Amino acid sequence: MNEFRTRSSLLSIVEGAASLISTRQKSPEIETLLAASSGTAELLGLDRNDVDSALGLLVRAFTEEAALSAFGWLAARWDIEKRLANLRRLREEEMRFPEIMEEPIAAPIIITGSPRSGTTFLQTLLAEDPENQVLRCWQAIDPYPHPRRSGSRDPRPPRVDQQLRFFNLLAPDLHKVHPLNGWSPQECTEVTAHIFQSLRFDSTYHVPSYRKWLDRHGHLPAYRFHKRFLQHLQRQNGRQRWILKSPDHVFALGALRSTYPDARIVFMHRDPIKVLPSNAQLIEILRAPFTKKIDRFQIGRQIMTDLAIGAANMIETSRLGRFPSSQVFHLHYLDLVSRPLDAIQRLYRHCGFSIKESAREQMSRKIAARPNGGYAKNMYSLDRHGIDPDEVEQRFHDYMGYFDIRREPTDSIAAENRKYKGCCGLDSAFRTSAAPSGPAPQLTVEPLGTVPIA
Repeated sequence: MNEFRTRSSLLSIVEGAASLISTRQKSPEIETLLAASSGTAELLGLDRNDVDSALGLLVRAFTEEAALSAFGWLAARWDIEKRLANLRRLREEEMRFPEIMEEPIAAPIIITGSPRSGTTFLQTLLAEDPENQVLRCWQAIDPYPHPRRSGSRDPRPPRVDQQLRFFNLLAPDLHKVHPLNGWSPQECTEVTAHIFQSLRFDSTYHVPSYRKWLDRHGHLPAYRFHKRFLQHLQRQNGRQRWILKSPDHVFALGALRSTYPDARIVFMHRDPIKVLPSNAQLIEILRAPFTKKIDRFQIGRQIMTDLAIGAANMIETSRLGRFPSSQVFHLHYLDLVSRPLDAIQRLYRHCGFSIKESAREQMSRKIAARPNGGYAKNMYSLDRHGIDPDEVEQRFHDYMGYFDIRREPTDSIAAENRKYKGCCGLDSAFRTSAAPSGPAPQLTVEPLGTVPIA
């Protein structure tokens, strides 16, 4: 079983330096940012009270719940300042080029579903097709170049790459569970973080009161801003097919449908007994550099609850047909990783696209260059985050059955958790019992091998 390193010796040094800085500055200087957010929101035509409430509640959660370290406060301040600066720049560009707001974001492919189910791997491969475009890490942080920049080489991608390399030094095992660089495809939650209405904050910090507010408030304003952000990028880079991704879309399917009614939705599915410890470990690694306290069991409980809600949302969406079946594609993790080009061929055919031989070859080269998607061969512990396999069996029984999700070999998890007898108590690799009551979901997943690669 892996023993993941969540903190490095460099982090201790950085934390000491941050403490010295914080003694010379008022840590609540964030109040000046709260004041600045109001004017920025009004400039963009956003609801001032909406943005103020979101940022105010987030900062209060930072103060009262997140147990931020000195470095955590510095990082939070930098994050807020950067988002506000980007909002101001977006408004400046809209004043100069009002046609930005007319850019059509047509029929994007949006990948969502269970976390740790191959969403990043799929998006990374689709990004190899030159007819597709994805949101890159550097674009999410720096959507526009500096107005006084000269020279042909854009400094933004390598600058963001350096920032991510530094963060990887602080969280030394992040690259094992989520390899990331400045050019990597990035999740949509980095965009919605600009108006401080994003589940990204809930992943990076322990902010339960903020999460409760966001769940009640809803995600429609955030998704409308998301589209606006893409319009800015598209005007700079040209009109190509957008490939977007975030497992957190399953918590906002109504807002997604309202904003992108013609979107093609790819729901990724995986055995929850594999998803839960992997995702809990990722959350622990992400939070460690910013906080003085990590409650592993709290993370385990949160991940369990979130995954159960997401699974229920996917069942309900499929059962009620909230997206036309022609716009929905279900893909299982095991199918993707065992024969990725087959899976992509089937996705393209379902969406009415053809894949060029050159794009397929590029995807093949990416697979060969990054075995296992660039991930380390990790083994995770259920016990580390207090995840009870019997509870997993109970809570995800319907989900496993409804989408016919295959059990994965339990390997080391079985060795460490002898009581685990297989998710949902099944002995076969496939679930064969009846799905929950109601009409069958409109699945468009065909058996592997029915679509030739050639």
